[in-house]
Amino acid sequence: MAALQVHLLLVASLLSSLGAGQCLVQDAALLSYMDQRFLALERRLEKCNQDVLEYVEEFREFSKAVLSRLAGLSSGRAELQRQVEGLLTRAEHAQRDIDYFGSTTDSNACVEVHKDLLEQQLLEEEEEKKRLKLMFNATCDHVLAGVRSLKVVKKTGAKHGSWMKDPGKKHPKIYLLSGSVNNVVLEFANIMAFMEDSQSLKAHRIPLPLPWEGTGQVIYQGFLFYHRHGSLNEIIKFNIQKRKVAGQMLLPGAGRIPAYQLSAHTKIDLAVDEQGLWALHAEPETGGNIVITKIHAASLAVQHSWDTPCSSRAAEAAFMACNTLHVLYNSPSGGSSRALCVYDVLGARTNPGLQLPKRQGGHSTVHYNPREKQLFAWGDGSQIIYKLHTEQKV
Repeated sequence: MAALQVHLLLVASLLSSLGAGQCLVQDAALLSYMDQRFLALERRLEKCNQDVLEYVEEFREFSKAVLSRLAGLSSGRAELQRQVEGLLTRAEHAQRDIDYFGSTTDSNACVEVHKDLLEQQLLEEEEEKKRLKLMFNATCDHVLAGVRSLKVVKKTGAKHGSWMKDPGKKHPKIYLLSGSVNNVVLEFANIMAFMEDSQSLKAHRIPLPLPWEGTGQVIYQGFLFYHRHGSLNEIIKFNIQKRKVAGQMLLPGAGRIPAYQLSAHTKIDLAVDEQGLWALHAEPETGGNIVITKIHAASLAVQHSWDTPCSSRAAEAAFMACNTLHVLYNSPSGGSSRALCVYDVLGARTNPGLQLPKRQGGHSTVHYNPREKQLFAWGDGSQIIYKLHTEQKV
């Protein structure tokens, strides 16, 4: 029995030793595998580091090459600039030589050419005057001599605006355009309907697809002509009966400064007289003086332009009457409006001095109606009619 117990203990001890040895073998294999993996990672990191160093070296070489090329371009540019400067110097010398030789030659031929050019220019100016007289058909044989009467027709309250009849139509309709920026025209059957207090009930509202700017609108032969709001110098032609835009044009040189210093909201002032449609505006190139442009109402084509001696400074309004510009001047605080500058496009002699009856304030708009020989004015919210006195031209 005792011998059997000893035998069993020996067997258990042997089995335990064999299991421990097997675990040692497995641990050694795992350590060997991990060591190999670390060695592989180190080799890959070393290769990556080597590649980065090579890329850095290549970039340095590329940078040196680019800098070298840029330096060459700079030197080439400097050389080209020197050559151009040399050519300019030679051209200046050649021009001085040409001027010298030209001054030593006989100049009689040049004088004859200049005389021919002057005669041609005078001839062209005379032909232009004849053409303008034919175009205007010489229908204006009178001048404005004064104001017969003043009548305040209504007071709508808006500080700026314009109101008018259509001088190209025989109907008695009145049109009201309130404000310096708006897109609704009020049409009244006649002056009596306009004068009634309930004017909003008596008026037809005519919406415009494009709003106006300023107070320089006119209605002529069934069309409303106005400066489009938001544009520099675009003029819109609107068919009142058909309620649609019938044409557009750009007025050269206009829209950069106000037409009148005391009415800064108006950049382009349109006008109608016995000869049709005109545009009045000021330009910086003329020193702020007013420019007159004759426009063909049907085609919106520019027919002719005139630079006038009439300044826009201290001016509040202007109108055309019988080919003649009348510019009204006033003080900033308001007072008596006087036509201190009058300019006839055909060169006839005119005498300024037309004075509107004194009122408090100034005028936002003054437009001439050639059919009725009246001024339709807007002054501090009031709609005014000035009846004019005319005299024969001398």
